Amino acid sequence: MDTILTNARIVLADQVVEGSLHLRDGRIAGIDSGPSSLPGAQDMGGDYVIPGLVELHTDHLENHYAPRPKVRWNPIAAVCAHDAQIAASGITTVFDALRVGLDEDTDITDADMRRLADAIEAGMAKDWLRADHFIHLRCEVSAPNCLESFEIFENDPRVRIASLMDHSPGQRQFVSLEAYAVYYKGKRGMSDAEFNDFCERRMAQSATWSDKNRKIVAERAKARGVMLASHDDATDAHVDEAVELGIRVAEFPTTLEAARASKAQGLAVLMGAPNVVRGGSHSGNVSARDLAANGLLDILSSDYIPFSLIQSAFFLGEVVDGIDLPESIAMVSRTPARSAGLDDRGEIAIGKRADLVRVRVEEHIPIVRTVWREGNRVV
Repeated sequence: MDTILTNARIVLADQVVEGSLHLRDGRIAGIDSGPSSLPGAQDMGGDYVIPGLVELHTDHLENHYAPRPKVRWNPIAAVCAHDAQIAASGITTVFDALRVGLDEDTDITDADMRRLADAIEAGMAKDWLRADHFIHLRCEVSAPNCLESFEIFENDPRVRIASLMDHSPGQRQFVSLEAYAVYYKGKRGMSDAEFNDFCERRMAQSATWSDKNRKIVAERAKARGVMLASHDDATDAHVDEAVELGIRVAEFPTTLEAARASKAQGLAVLMGAPNVVRGGSHSGNVSARDLAANGLLDILSSDYIPFSLIQSAFFLGEVVDGIDLPESIAMVSRTPARSAGLDDRGEIAIGKRADLVRVRVEEHIPIVRTVWREGNRVV
């Protein structure tokens, strides 16, 4: 059945047009200026229609599966709850981040990560989910069990991205030990003595394992056709290493220096949408708004708040001069899709997937009213 959406403000790659969209067989079949007189056309009431958002890195699923210490939710129920929030935030393609390489202090295990991956795959195979889900492996290369954890996902077809990260104190995201203390002591309720022991152990593990694991994971990911991302690069040397390893996306660079070097080396620069909305990094690192103002921002990710992705796209142009709505929407749709090798989606164009979001802006907040994936209404 054909679907006609009319009286819409359609956000195309380079402009916003008032008109109508014709959807057929899950694809965009026509884009017309002006209203449609065809019977059954759905009146969008002047709302925006944008491409479905593409989320490359969200840590949000784990919150549904392990909402409290030692509490585990049914993994399929957790995936379904996560999926509902993702879709209602306008995200039609999502890369769910699962941890590879775990702290000995956490009560999450490799088996938990595998259960979540199995639940994602079952949800997609049985058409239980609203969004299109893939898997992003967050590889903590400083962890002694990183390689063992990585092999749990061997030959998993939903794994499309692996990011290489090291969250040990004193470097990258946590150059400031004060910021590290605020984050980990607050998160885990550590005493000063426990925190000092934790820091010493993490730094020793990083010195022993990071370089070795980073290289081996990169080699194995490339052999499997998995796209590589670096995480929290801070220096030119970090970026040079990333390029040598075959990195394509620089996730959350922590300095203007690293972002500029990444851009110069041809990497897509990804920053957190919460950083845009809040006006800065929770770790005290470089502001995503500053990167955007310097032409160094390519992709936004919701990271830990799904709705922040669409919120930042409609907000960025208000706080950064020279960025219009098509440009900011591209940061959450076309550019992440292309970076992940998904050329069939991410923009409103003839022949592309009819992954669409109807949005009304009220008091500077985008209200998601309807979501379609491949032409089917899912929200």
